[in-house]
Amino acid sequence: MTRTPPTTVTRVRLWRWRRNPLRRHSDVVEAWIVLTTWVFAVLGGVLAGLAAAQSADAAFSARRAQVHAVAAVVTDDAARTQATGTGYDDGRVWVTVRWTDADGSVHTDRAKVPPGEPTGSRVTVWANRADRVVSAPVTGSAASLQSALTGVLVAPSAGAAVWCVGWMVRGRLIRRRLAEWDAEWRQIGPRWGNFSGGRG
Repeated sequence: MTRTPPTTVTRVRLWRWRRNPLRRHSDVVEAWIVLTTWVFAVLGGVLAGLAAAQSADAAFSARRAQVHAVAAVVTDDAARTQATGTGYDDGRVWVTVRWTDADGSVHTDRAKVPPGEPTGSRVTVWANRADRVVSAPVTGSAASLQSALTGVLVAPSAGAAVWCVGWMVRGRLIRRRLAEWDAEWRQIGPRWGNFSGGRG
């Protein structure tokens, strides 16, 4: 008994870009869709990441421009105030502080200071243009790091969005091609037996 040798299937790379009698126009269109999708996904992700990082940096700069540091005096005894000890607590306590502007106006507000600060001690707090105590702005390396992390998080999301759109377009093309194949088979299929019989 003669044993049939196994059939070896060789994968042809980039076959959609090569001229061959089996290549259809839709195959070329699909190849361009795949290439364009990857290019725009990479470029779109990089550009979106850079834009997000610049936007975050601009937001930090605008925040720094709206606040200023002031030397305030603690009017409460922070040593008598206990920290809440919750998971969101940074260990500092709320006390009343007072400071005087350059024009001589006196302001009072609540601020967080380290526990143990006695009454009359001087602390640095941040105030906005309405002379209300606000959280310290993000500056220096911390601002640069947060801007970079924002860009790193946005870049793959934007690239994935472009990739999904491209693959949706490709999916529609594939469904259209299958429909064309089905229509062609309905025309050729009934005549297939005649072709086989003619050879006999």
